[in-house]
Amino acid sequence: MSAGRHSLEHVDHGKNVATARALQARFEGANLQLVSKVIELNTHRLEDEDEDDIKSKDPAIIAMEVSDQIAYLRKLKFQYLEQNAKDKYVKSIVSDIDDAPIVTAEENKELAQVNEQKKEKLKVAKGALAEVQNNIRLLGPMVEEDYQRVKQATDRAALLSQKIIEARTALILLRQTHPYPRLTIPLALQKLQDQTDEMRALHDQVQAMKDKAKVEKGRVKTGALEVENLRLEAAEAEKAVKAAQIEEDDSRLVPLYDWYSASLTLHRSINNLEELRSVSENELQLTYKIDMPPPSQPHRVTFALIFAPDTRRLAAVQTVGLEELGIDPGDLIVSHVQVDDPHGLVAALLARARAAVTL
Repeated sequence: MSAGRHSLEHVDHGKNVATARALQARFEGANLQLVSKVIELNTHRLEDEDEDDIKSKDPAIIAMEVSDQIAYLRKLKFQYLEQNAKDKYVKSIVSDIDDAPIVTAEENKELAQVNEQKKEKLKVAKGALAEVQNNIRLLGPMVEEDYQRVKQATDRAALLSQKIIEARTALILLRQTHPYPRLTIPLALQKLQDQTDEMRALHDQVQAMKDKAKVEKGRVKTGALEVENLRLEAAEAEKAVKAAQIEEDDSRLVPLYDWYSASLTLHRSINNLEELRSVSENELQLTYKIDMPPPSQPHRVTFALIFAPDTRRLAAVQTVGLEELGIDPGDLIVSHVQVDDPHGLVAALLARARAAVTL
């Protein structure tokens, strides 16, 4: 019994929902101007209307006046019925029995039955009204929820339509900007793979060059220290020769010459010195070999050291071959010429050239 009642209530609920939705659709499709132009109707006035006429024609004021008039008329009606009943009652008492209206028990009974029928109809009408109000209270939030859901779906559909239009426009622009033949996805993936392999190989080469540069820098530092030591030893040897005033037939000259020759050979092997040539009394040309990464051939640079004839100080330096490596030696030359350091200048130029090659 409860299941049947539940199904019946569910059917009634579905009918009420359908009725409410149909009513909402008719209301939205009616395009009522009174609903959409409430402010315009409230602010509308004619040209010949004054402020008092406008206030008197305000719907809210008119509604209040109508309500007051209805209450007043109801009071008048009640007073009229009361006075009419009193008049009839007085007339029935004071008038003669023959002229008095005769109200029989049958008439009272019929009136009572009519009143009972009217009460039953009123009770049924009140029950139906209460049911309708209850359904409105129950279905109102559901209708509102459905309306909000439909509204959100409509807004989302409009937004998606706009995005579709924008995407189609962008696609048309891309097709006009990039005509056929276009790059396909497989070709793009293959190109990406090739570029990845090339970048990996280049990264390995860069890492190998960096390792080689570290080794070369260490070797250059060691060679520079050895050259500096040899330079100091040569200076001490020159001082010893001058102090002893060695003659041409002195037997100590041959070992000293051999030692100096061996030192010069070691310097050439460490710094890859290929040629040492004295162009004039105050100019010395040094040619060095710079090892290049395979399969390139070694690169050669030449330094022309020009000394002042009177003071034997370093006056100027000319270089050949550094420009091809992208090196500007101007700052090094100026700083070392000011302090008269030809050995440091040659070492700094060679270090910068070898660093440029390894990078």
